[in-house]
Amino acid sequence: MVAWSPGRVNLIGDHTDTTGGLALPMAIDLGTTVTARRGGDRIVLRSDVEAAPATVALVGPGPGATGPGWERVVAAVAQEIGATVGLVGVVQTTLPVGAGLSSSAALELAVALALGAGGSPLELARACQRAEQRATGVPTGILDQLTCAAGVAGAALLLDARAGTVRPVGLPDGLDIVVVHSGQSRTLVGSGYAERQAELARAELDVGPLRDAVVADLASIGDDVARRRARHVLSENARVEAAVDALASGDRRTFGALLGASHASLRDDFEVSTPALDDTVERLLATPGVLGARLTGAGFGGCVVAAVEAGAPLDGWRVRPSAGARLL
Repeated sequence: MVAWSPGRVNLIGDHTDTTGGLALPMAIDLGTTVTARRGGDRIVLRSDVEAAPATVALVGPGPGATGPGWERVVAAVAQEIGATVGLVGVVQTTLPVGAGLSSSAALELAVALALGAGGSPLELARACQRAEQRATGVPTGILDQLTCAAGVAGAALLLDARAGTVRPVGLPDGLDIVVVHSGQSRTLVGSGYAERQAELARAELDVGPLRDAVVADLASIGDDVARRRARHVLSENARVEAAVDALASGDRRTFGALLGASHASLRDDFEVSTPALDDTVERLLATPGVLGARLTGAGFGGCVVAAVEAGAPLDGWRVRPSAGARLL
């Protein structure tokens, strides 16, 4: 059994999916492959980036994990899909781990498919989202798993988290997408991610669902921190829609400017940027051919995504939009 899942880069629309908002991610041509033989009552997987294997029993008390952190993810996926037949094999990835390019979601989807999971991309994504929440304790949204499951070759995706839908959005000629690591590793476990979601929940107690709120509603939010978090979400949803329009019309410069505005909002209102991310964005913006740049992948470290004039020299991963997770 050979299963593959792409990673993803989020072009714009971070920290919106947990409130049913909009995002513009794309599955990328870097990903994770699980090559394994099905059978038995255990999952035993070795990884090219993890020192210790993941060993998960499917009998007795049910899937559990006592080994390395990635073993908890494998066990949670097995539990969510109700796996009864094991796997023995290897996991290989071309994704940088801890960089904010959804290496965890790619692992979850590839393992789920190798274990025989079926259903629509949305059903698969929701199962893997629950698995990640179970394994990490972090209240993550659906963006990563749905992007990796439903990717479309040659296109980004307009993702509507409330509806659970994606729509392909073509990239104009003359535009490259480059991902650059800030040099700061990232993990959501132990970060301020859960705190930010609690602050958004406080804002929604005052104004109702943020997906339905308008800028004038922000004045009704009594807590200043919650108001700033909500302001980011409202402005980011609007930037996603503007970015889709800019790509449709081939307006690369407006698209780049929207990336910059998104980074400023994530830095100032949502406060998930870091000095390493800010320095990387500033360095890229001073580089000829770069139209815009922003942090990607929730922040707290990891990568920056840049919109670049096609062919402009820039060190980093020059990624292309990929199809979604699948059995090979």
